[in-house]
Amino acid sequence: MRLDHLSYAAAPGGLAGTTASLAAQLGERFADGGVHPRFGTRNMVLPLTARRYVEVVGVLDHPASDKAPFGQVVRARSEAGGGWFGWVVAVDDITPVEQRLGRSAVPGNRHRPDGFDLRWRQLGVVDAQSDPQLPFLIQWEVGLQQHPSAGASGAVELMALEIAGDPGVVSEWLGEPATVVLGGIAVEWVAPRERTGVVAAHFSTAAGDVRI
Repeated sequence: MRLDHLSYAAAPGGLAGTTASLAAQLGERFADGGVHPRFGTRNMVLPLTARRYVEVVGVLDHPASDKAPFGQVVRARSEAGGGWFGWVVAVDDITPVEQRLGRSAVPGNRHRPDGFDLRWRQLGVVDAQSDPQLPFLIQWEVGLQQHPSAGASGAVELMALEIAGDPGVVSEWLGEPATVVLGGIAVEWVAPRERTGVVAAHFSTAAGDVRI
């Protein structure tokens, strides 16, 4: 298990404006990631170092965004003003996780602008919907050369997270200590106020450290 990516919901002003604001803070441009046809969403992607990335997600005017849990999560967070709504842990084989949690992973895919169909299996979006401190888990069905972190410039590195929640609860959910899964990323666990989940992420950039 390892931290794979962070997910940020577009503000009510839209995906383009939200992405432009984050790009200005981080000093790097996001790429058009394409459409999640099963979820009724689309994203913009910024590759980071260490096989990680940040995605900014917006909902489409499509029935899937009302029916799919992922679309529901993005819509709710966007309507609340936008911001971080999830963190995602990658596993090489999701089968043991299915067996431990007693449920099945579901397929996911994204149609990239270059025509490539990026595919994976995921589990836990519904759990993260009710308690955002919990990451959802993903098993990629593509090689490293197609992973969204491919092509990272090396200019932006995730250094630390602030998460509202309980590391014991997260570790129990993962089946491993959260500190191990986060792989060297410093974490400040803070008491939840309005909601659990990612409060802020700290990045090292060419212009210095940035907190978002």
